[in-house]
Amino acid sequence: MRSYTILFFFFCNGFCLSLFAQAPDNVAIAEQIQKLKKDARGPYKDIRWFCKDGSILMPTERCPEKGGVQRARYKDEVVALAKNHHIFIGQILSTTLVDDFWDAAHNQSRLKQYMLEKYLRTVDNGWVLQKGQYYRGAIQIEDEEEWGKEFFTWLLKDSVSLVENYFLVRQALKDVPHFGDNNKAQLIRSQSKILADTFPAFMNLRIKIHGQPDASDITSVEKFKASHSQQLSPKLTKQFDGLIDNLKSYYELSDVAALKSATNKLSPTSALKTQVNSYLSAQYTSGSEEGLIQATAQLMWEIRVNLPQEKSKDKLALLDISNLLETYLLKQLSKWKCENLQELLHRIQYLSLASAGAGFVEKWEWEKIEAKLQLEEQNEMSLGDLTDYMNRGRSQLEWGIGMNKAVFQETINLFYGFEKMASGFIDDRIRASVLLDLGNSIGQLGDIIAKESSLTNQVLGIANQSHIRGLNPGFSKGELQVVEGVADEIEVAANKIYIFERAPADLKPVAGIATVSEGNMVSHVQLLARNLGIPNAIVSDVNLKDLMQFSGKQVFYAVSSKGTVIMKDTSEMTEVEKKLFAGKRIMEEKIRVPIDKMQLGITTLPNLRTLKANDSGIICGPKAANLGQLKYAFPDNVVEGFVIPFGVFREHMDQKLPDSEQTYWEFLTQTFEEAESMAANGIDEAEIEEFQLKQLAQLREDISKITFLPSFLENLETSFQEILGKPMGKIAVFLRSDTNMEDLKDFTGAGLNLTIFNAAAKDKILQGIKSVWASPYTERSFKWRQKFLLNPENVYPSILIIPSVDVNYSGVLITKGVSNGNTEDLTIAFSRGAGGAVDGQTSETYLVKSDGENSLLSPARETYYNQLPTSGGVLKGKAKFNKPILQPENIEEIRKLTQQLKEVMPTTPGIESDGPFDVELGFLDNKLWLFQVRPFVENKKAVSSDFLQSIDPEEVGTDKTVSLLMKL
Repeated sequence: MRSYTILFFFFCNGFCLSLFAQAPDNVAIAEQIQKLKKDARGPYKDIRWFCKDGSILMPTERCPEKGGVQRARYKDEVVALAKNHHIFIGQILSTTLVDDFWDAAHNQSRLKQYMLEKYLRTVDNGWVLQKGQYYRGAIQIEDEEEWGKEFFTWLLKDSVSLVENYFLVRQALKDVPHFGDNNKAQLIRSQSKILADTFPAFMNLRIKIHGQPDASDITSVEKFKASHSQQLSPKLTKQFDGLIDNLKSYYELSDVAALKSATNKLSPTSALKTQVNSYLSAQYTSGSEEGLIQATAQLMWEIRVNLPQEKSKDKLALLDISNLLETYLLKQLSKWKCENLQELLHRIQYLSLASAGAGFVEKWEWEKIEAKLQLEEQNEMSLGDLTDYMNRGRSQLEWGIGMNKAVFQETINLFYGFEKMASGFIDDRIRASVLLDLGNSIGQLGDIIAKESSLTNQVLGIANQSHIRGLNPGFSKGELQVVEGVADEIEVAANKIYIFERAPADLKPVAGIATVSEGNMVSHVQLLARNLGIPNAIVSDVNLKDLMQFSGKQVFYAVSSKGTVIMKDTSEMTEVEKKLFAGKRIMEEKIRVPIDKMQLGITTLPNLRTLKANDSGIICGPKAANLGQLKYAFPDNVVEGFVIPFGVFREHMDQKLPDSEQTYWEFLTQTFEEAESMAANGIDEAEIEEFQLKQLAQLREDISKITFLPSFLENLETSFQEILGKPMGKIAVFLRSDTNMEDLKDFTGAGLNLTIFNAAAKDKILQGIKSVWASPYTERSFKWRQKFLLNPENVYPSILIIPSVDVNYSGVLITKGVSNGNTEDLTIAFSRGAGGAVDGQTSETYLVKSDGENSLLSPARETYYNQLPTSGGVLKGKAKFNKPILQPENIEEIRKLTQQLKEVMPTTPGIESDGPFDVELGFLDNKLWLFQVRPFVENKKAVSSDFLQSIDPEEVGTDKTVSLLMKL
């Protein structure tokens, strides 16, 4: 391999990694992109020779030894983009350091940006190279291909990196030139040079063919020939015809011929060469399209499984073969018209296998689901089994789409800030893959099942409605808002219905939600929606795009307990549906937070060991009280800790505000009294809410500066030393808000208030206490409380202080099957690192069945995870998906824990529930740690609503038999 390490100084002034990249000015970058599009040299400023000895020479000179490369240099502003923001425009590969391009420190961002720009060039006439693609000498395709071969040979030497990044590496082969030269390519370049020299008007196309060749060159040359036909001599016409013929021959090479060509590159020692040759031989004898597609999918999978054992150069050829097989498969699919339901099921099976071979799911993920997609020899299936089969196939589709997003979304978000067309990249990638036909086939199966069961969604008349499924039952009406891309900065309204690609983790109250990414079914947002009867459903990417046309319309939205979804214009509502909103909805009945038993005189800091569940709402909130109960029941699985009780908060709130005779508490209560007076005088609710939020914002600011009482500070120091074993400032801790309004019988309050992660420094801990005290008065927390509580002003925060545990993985256990409603099953959702599964991460989720089966509902698809250093703060680790998070022994330990919880918790004073329970837990070096237990609260009125039940058809038994020989 040629080495260009001696060019390090030059590229550090260009594309070196920056550890202190500044936040980009997207408006300025967008303007810069527009200028580059119009520039004849695009992102480049001049051409130079880059020599092996490190010298850089003018184009007319020559390097002192062979191996030099001629290419463009980047404009200064393009260099600055890379240096300051790690944004790479118009990348030229030759002379680039291979490990810089792989960009492992930035999660392969530079490679992904190269791939994304390739897409932008296809949809925007060259993008930044609209003019620059004709800049002669800027890019030499033979140097780019040579560099690509060297890059992949270097990368594929590391089998670990290949296994961890199989999907990305295989996708990169589609964009990074590496096939190398051949006689046909040489001939095409020679012919185009001769034509340009003879007929100068052809020069721009000649430069394009030499620098950035692709199949579009066929059409471009044909159009050029036609438009200049009057000027061409017979000889030139013949030469153009020869060039067109060679271009067609090169780019329209048959798939089998291309596969043979790639197979010839395999060494005789390749273990897979015999299998590939056997497959190629069978192409001429295969009796059916179905058999051919099955064989193609199987070979893709065999390459995936056996690739790590191959030599580096053979790995490259085999990955090319895998990509060619997928292209061949897509063409063959159009020829296979499924005659009956059985063939449709086979199609889903083979496409699912092909998606695994292509890397859309990890090897272990496919092995978890493969057996459930195998079809026995049978001519009929029960409706229940058919539905299970569809759900398994749909899992493959959703996991594959999730893989695309996990790998590329961060880079898309980076570019989206200055180039909106970047948002189409994933959709384009999916449409060029087996996932497109898999999705269509699953949709077709869903339509059949819906017809057989009479269970049909009715969502604004859009297509592919079988991809829509309800999560939380409920109904509402309001303005529909469809949100593409990142939603974290969206300001939501309580009276609107939102469709997100992914719901924000800190979502404020809304009338209804639907998401492309479920995240996980036990995140705080999902639990709140389930608790409050907010209708919630899953839609596909295609569904979201189809629904864009209805954004801004007033709609009625309902989800049944069985998952049927209705969404229609409010003008089409029936009389029954209108009556649902005639008065106060039964599901919006409010409750009162009990405060009569609170003991505000307790101002010492109780040890976690002294607390029991029945202290909840009296001394502290349920987090601390229930964790104390867990500490008693499972002493080795719960950390030490102590609590700052309600009384300490109230004691501080009874102090005078700065420069005022009014106390903090008087300011708070007066705010709510004035709001009640405004309501009595008929003032609009929105104006009242605006007044309250303004007052509460002032209160939060004042609390953040509150003066601690000396007695409290002394108790705090003592508790750190005596209970946690180290002085304050010498041990990292979590500060968990624990209010009296959480985990009530009919209200969960999950995730509404602040938790301070891993605070170590003394000043961080002290300020963190103030921030937690202030957090119940944030807009989000207040709005959720207002929606459900009669006396939201009577919120009292206590604070649970426990030492940080830097768990390997963490998550949530629900002691029932959330997806199937079975109280004998369990639901487990885990993510890597700390704080897993509660903030809507796409988590590894299992339905742990009572019969011993652990059914994978979804794998994790989060690129980063939280790490908790002893010095405090949070670091972000980079996740790989090639191994599962939970091991079988972890799940078995959770089973045993659940059995103990079910025996202990319902008989415990203060636990006002027989279950199910919501448990936060984690594993560190395979040891289980418990962090929280609370009742799992659902909105039973929403589930049992007469109207919601009426949405579903009359019961159709899952044992109904469906013939697989049914004609399609």
